[in-house]
Amino acid sequence: MVSTDWKTDLRQRGYRLTPQRQLVLEAVDALEHATPDDILSEVRRTASGVNISTVYRTLELLEELGLVSHAHLGHKAPTYHLADRHHHIHLVCRDCGDVIEADVGVVGEFTEKLRGTFGFETDMKHFAIFGHCADCAAKAAERSADPAQSGNPGNPVNPVERSANPA
Repeated sequence: MVSTDWKTDLRQRGYRLTPQRQLVLEAVDALEHATPDDILSEVRRTASGVNISTVYRTLELLEELGLVSHAHLGHKAPTYHLADRHHHIHLVCRDCGDVIEADVGVVGEFTEKLRGTFGFETDMKHFAIFGHCADCAAKAAERSADPAQSGNPGNPVNPVERSANPA
């Protein structure tokens, strides 16, 4: 559903809420952290004639107007989310790709240290930390604890011998 705030924000800046802008905003809102291609796929569910250049131009304008924000969550295209959501950092799982939003308060001490030591003011809305989510970390721990799954050289049974000798 379209937010009246989007209409108001655009009108106050001299822009209209066109059908394409509305569809892109709704897609960003529904998908949360979405690449332009993800957004295009969502928009095309309603308007098949919209192309990728329209999505990019719309995202660029919406970001200039402060309605959406982007973050780089890996080596692929940036992801977009609504800018009016709480300020957060992105915790990105390298295994499954899940993105966890964490309140910027969790890095408060870190940002204060950067400010005090370097005089550096951080823009945390573009900040992503890569690692492993709890589920993937637990699965990795299970694999490393099980010598049969870890490929541990100390495994007493050679996998080739196991398959060649069914007894």
